[in-house]
Amino acid sequence: MDMIFCPLYSGSSGNALFVQAGQTRVLIDAGKPGKTVDEALRLIGVEPQSLDAILITHEHSDHISGAGVLCRKYRIPVYATPDTWLAMDKKVGAIPDGLRRTFDKKQDFYLGQLGVVPFAIPHDAADPVGYRLWCGSVSIATATDLGHFSKGVKEAVSGASLVLLESNHDPDMLMANPHYSSHLKQRILSNRGHLSNDACANALVQLVESGVHHVILGHLSGENNLPELALQTSEDRAEEAGIRLGHDLSLDLAWRDRVGGVYTLKEGA
Repeated sequence: MDMIFCPLYSGSSGNALFVQAGQTRVLIDAGKPGKTVDEALRLIGVEPQSLDAILITHEHSDHISGAGVLCRKYRIPVYATPDTWLAMDKKVGAIPDGLRRTFDKKQDFYLGQLGVVPFAIPHDAADPVGYRLWCGSVSIATATDLGHFSKGVKEAVSGASLVLLESNHDPDMLMANPHYSSHLKQRILSNRGHLSNDACANALVQLVESGVHHVILGHLSGENNLPELALQTSEDRAEEAGIRLGHDLSLDLAWRDRVGGVYTLKEGA
């Protein structure tokens, strides 16, 4: 069965990713206002009320700001780990009875025709997770909000059909940013912060070696990165490693300020 993926938004100002397999439709995060996510879904031909779930990675506002609104308006179940629920309860507002769902990040589960594999990620949140979603032989994985590309993350996403990989910042731009405090800069640069363009490029090579052939760069900073810089850094590193762009690797960008591309992944392709 085919899978469909669309990064509605991916960036420091908000994240929402759409995934479909058969009749099962889910969002990974809803970090834009509910109305904005609603409009983005309709733009790709998806009625918000057709969603089966919203999967939350962690409690930071750029991942949850629209989750409560969408849940209440369209009766969409929201899934998060118990510790993430504790951290985000006051931020998302009241969740109607029966729509608050929890899971153990060490256990896989199913949502309709989608298999869901959560995994721990190194980020400064209560209990942050990434997701790998499966349908048959096709899988889509998210690897953003990473302080470093850990062994656990690598194992979790290796060989996926498509990976959304964080390319958050250029360290020089970050350090020269007069609007960021020293504390914030160190938080971003820490091993529980965000992946730089160079760290992303090195991770990308490892992913291709594991059998990944399609990578989308995401969660770019609006102040400390440029799309063309993120893309060029990964392209240069891939070419240095002997990876043929367009043959061994398809490399794209997700956007922070507009709806991204719609990708159809065909089983057996």
